[in-house]
Amino acid sequence: MADFHADELIAQAHAGHVLGGTPAVRPFMPEQHRLFFASLPYLLIGAADAAGAPVATLLTGAPGFVQSPDATHLAIAAALDPTDPAVGSLVPGAEAGILGIDLATRRRNRANGRIVDGDRDGLAVAVDQSFGNCPQYIQRRAVEPVPRRPGSTEILSALDTEAEALIDAADTLFVATRSRDGLREGGADISHRGGCPGFVRRRGDVLTVPDFSGNRYFNTLGNLIGEPRAAVLFLDFASGDQLVLQGRTEIDWTGAAGLLGAQRSWSVTITGGWRRRAVVPLRWSDPEPAPQLARTGIWAEAEGVRS
Repeated sequence: MADFHADELIAQAHAGHVLGGTPAVRPFMPEQHRLFFASLPYLLIGAADAAGAPVATLLTGAPGFVQSPDATHLAIAAALDPTDPAVGSLVPGAEAGILGIDLATRRRNRANGRIVDGDRDGLAVAVDQSFGNCPQYIQRRAVEPVPRRPGSTEILSALDTEAEALIDAADTLFVATRSRDGLREGGADISHRGGCPGFVRRRGDVLTVPDFSGNRYFNTLGNLIGEPRAAVLFLDFASGDQLVLQGRTEIDWTGAAGLLGAQRSWSVTITGGWRRRAVVPLRWSDPEPAPQLARTGIWAEAEGVRS
């Protein structure tokens, strides 16, 4: 049974769901998880930059570009783009949070640990924690490879009109966090959040994300208690653009302003980020909404009711 770190336990207590430990979080990857990672054409990674702030990126390759030589290691054969601001954080010794997610089947697994080897052609990760996640709130999307000519990386000091439009229409985001230093069970992490388009509220450079009922581990919120910085990654599933935003977060444990299905929320004040155009050589189909979305709302509806 794996123990949760101290801040995850605090988050569970705030939410009234103290688990203490769970056999679902293992210090190794089960065979089905290892095979799952090897089947994927894309993989999300969270790490920390030189200032300790979380960063996030998505790596791609033909199925099989991720391999598991044994139950505690992943080898990722993906060319690391030097123009990706996150790549400088993917170095030996660095924390790494890994999310394998197949949108077509709504399956996802997490593997967190440290990078033990790496160069411009890929990296190897020693896994300390491995666990599966339920399919809730994942929009089903089929994927196919598509040739693209990547554009430049655009550094953002604030949200621009294009970023705002992507966020406002988003039904999916990925959030990279890390625990505060010194926690034995801590490290980097990256997880998925989903909802109906409009589930992310934008007020200036502040984004607010509802926390719907999930596995009750509170990995993300636990990390944010001790280390409030985070990175959020949005994909343009049609163009292959990748938008990563960094900022500082606050958790509202009292609710989410009447938003249907939300038990609490967290906000991130954007301090910077980057856009990488056409860097994902994949194209996804239009989404089939997750069945759980029928029990969730969007901010415009909640604020309309409240007013």
